[in-house]
Amino acid sequence: MTTIKDSQVDATIHVTVDGQSVPVFLAHPQGGTALPVILVISEIFGVHEHIAEVVRRFAKAGYLALAPDLFVRQGDASREQAIPALMANIVRKTPDAQVMRDLDAVVEWARTYGADVERLGVTGFCYGGRITWLYSHHNPQVKAGVAWYGRLVAERTSNWPTLPVDIAPDLAVPVLGLYGGKDELIPLETVERMRAALARGGSQSTIHVYPEAPHGFHADYRPEYRLDDAQDGWQRAMAWFKAHGVA
Repeated sequence: MTTIKDSQVDATIHVTVDGQSVPVFLAHPQGGTALPVILVISEIFGVHEHIAEVVRRFAKAGYLALAPDLFVRQGDASREQAIPALMANIVRKTPDAQVMRDLDAVVEWARTYGADVERLGVTGFCYGGRITWLYSHHNPQVKAGVAWYGRLVAERTSNWPTLPVDIAPDLAVPVLGLYGGKDELIPLETVERMRAALARGGSQSTIHVYPEAPHGFHADYRPEYRLDDAQDGWQRAMAWFKAHGVA
């Protein structure tokens, strides 16, 4: 379905990858051409209304923004209420390699749609923050990334064989990390490990820590939401993309 809201196009399209139809929620200014592109990668909860609103915010700022359902093969993440079951049954069964192919296909779709994929950025939250680091390493076409509280160090599995800290020294794309100092899922020790790994490379990536922020501080539908930090993070994200040619 396509709708027009305040001179803006909202739509759900489908991109076929390896025989699978992948839903992608997108938004862009009505009548916009050759727009810069932002991939929006969801948290573990999938492409729900909060992620759709993030997509719309980027569209309002002049982007073609796209949020693919990366869990479509495993199930509907937006319907699973128990986080342990969601992680076990859907999220951890989603191979990183497949995610990279899905995102590549979405970028190619954006190119054929008439967007300017030479101005390509990626951002994501929680799970999507982790994927932001990995995709920025995978696709040299990405000009800049913004990773919101994505895990940097975790157990390696066959589906998730590579960690952000592994690729940091070889990263060429500048990524801004936005993290919380009170994040119980991402210890500050792992943030410091990532900073040290990034310092061994030349990507000019950086990490900003909000001292009092918990995990999920940008998610305005959750009790962890912190208005001031979320607003500051958004401003930093927009400035980062602009500074690195994604505008």
